[in-house]
Amino acid sequence: MESIDSTITVDPKIQHLSEEEIIEETNLGQNEVAMQNEVALLGENKEPLNKKVIKNGFSYEKDGWKYMAIQGDAYERGFAYGTLSAKEFKEIQRMLNYFIYESYAVTWEEMVDTVNEDIYELTKEKFNEFFEEMRGIAEGCTKAGTETTLKEIIAWNFYMSIPYWLSVRSGNSAGKEGGAKDRCSAFMAVGDYTKDGKIVVAHNSFTDFVDGQYSDVILSIQVPEGKGHNILMQTSPCMIWSGTDFFVTSKGIIGTETTIGGFFPYEQKNPIGYRIRKAMQYGDSLDDYEKILLEGNSGDYANSWLFADIHTNEIMRIELGLKYHNTERKTNGYFIGFNAAYDSKIRNLECSDSGFYDTRRHQGARKVRLAELMEEYKGEIDLETAKIIIADHYDVYLHKKDNPCSRTVCSHYDLDAREYMSDPTRPKPFSPHGAVDGCVIDTAMAAKMGFSGRYGNSCGIPFDKNVFCDKNMQWDNFRPYLNDRPTKPWSDFYFSLVEEDLEKEKEVEKEKEKEKEKETDSLSFTMTDKTKNKKKKTTRRQGGKIKLKRTIKRR
Repeated sequence: MESIDSTITVDPKIQHLSEEEIIEETNLGQNEVAMQNEVALLGENKEPLNKKVIKNGFSYEKDGWKYMAIQGDAYERGFAYGTLSAKEFKEIQRMLNYFIYESYAVTWEEMVDTVNEDIYELTKEKFNEFFEEMRGIAEGCTKAGTETTLKEIIAWNFYMSIPYWLSVRSGNSAGKEGGAKDRCSAFMAVGDYTKDGKIVVAHNSFTDFVDGQYSDVILSIQVPEGKGHNILMQTSPCMIWSGTDFFVTSKGIIGTETTIGGFFPYEQKNPIGYRIRKAMQYGDSLDDYEKILLEGNSGDYANSWLFADIHTNEIMRIELGLKYHNTERKTNGYFIGFNAAYDSKIRNLECSDSGFYDTRRHQGARKVRLAELMEEYKGEIDLETAKIIIADHYDVYLHKKDNPCSRTVCSHYDLDAREYMSDPTRPKPFSPHGAVDGCVIDTAMAAKMGFSGRYGNSCGIPFDKNVFCDKNMQWDNFRPYLNDRPTKPWSDFYFSLVEEDLEKEKEVEKEKEKEKEKETDSLSFTMTDKTKNKKKKTTRRQGGKIKLKRTIKRR
């Protein structure tokens, strides 16, 4: 063995300690720094992970979310988006190859071809900007290692419309077993109902876990001057619209929705994904949103849309069926979303078995509970109370205070035996279905183009796929396609001007380098090749510092 003498220069602040204490203090200090760095990377609202910077965009991961910022013309921003999304989209492709066949008995490849037979030319001719953006996504994704096509990206952006479109196109009631067409809880409040009289909005997405778990992207879209408004939205990798929906634009418009359960009519016109993205990018007012959504309405992904304008302090609900719609506005009051329409024509003529009055069902139960919560928190609603409301677990049917199940605002079908369900075509007992997130925003955050999100669900109950599948073996075939969703905190996200943020990032990196240099100066290590007795240690003072000599063995 060869012995090497090491000399450690110790910070003067600990030079009063004994030799053993100095060594112990030095080691503990280094371990503490390392631990603090880990906390900074993984903890609540701390430094993000896996930063990636490319031309026209950047991305990072934070608290379960994947933040992506893109800029440029349609193709440029699409290419950046596809590049940043490539790894995640490969997982989505694997899921779709399984889940589409499981749900509809056709392959994903066949579905892609059939969808494009109906909407490819329409997309190219009537929505060419979005066509070019999706072309960029496909080419960026492919270049980054996940092979895809423009047609697949078009079909993926039509995903939410497939159950409506396919049931009419195929001439039967083709759809997912259990009927997962109605999803989400939401509210908007303003005036006397909020703490400051301004707008507060909350939403969660409850959906099949197998596909809904991928709505984990916060996307910042910076468009060229003269090409509409910038957008910050929750979405899924490679989607050009939100899909969940939750967004804010640089025009000061906030948007969200809940689907209308049991809705069945459809006509081949303009897909909802294109209409809402057009409204987000080009809508200047609430009037514009209503007009754009009605133009070429297909009835696909029928929703109770909730919109707010922070400049007029006004909120609006559009219950959008196919033949019928109902629009209402308020500057004092609230709107709630619970997957059923108030409008009698939509509910009775365009829906079947809506669950509107049935508190055994999630529609009727949340209709009651959300209204109760609005009154309970009247005059107090702000971001923090919004987080409480959207995570609520009170069961109005069983009158239980804390009973997370299919009927609660934060929905948990996975924990529900469904012994009280009144419709056997609805989700089955202990389904891998329910809330997968939570998002809140108020006027102040919207003015800065930001919102707060919690990935996993609104309440923080973790989902462990192996525990779930071991306990509910009827869903074991889903195990390879499910992801764990551990408890995550609420995190704030804001729109990014890509070039400015990249410059800021460079400045941050420079500061970090300076800090590292300071740390190196205060604790430096030097090694000399002198053979010493391995047990011998000497201490002497030099220049106000302590030098420790100790022997390290090298094999």
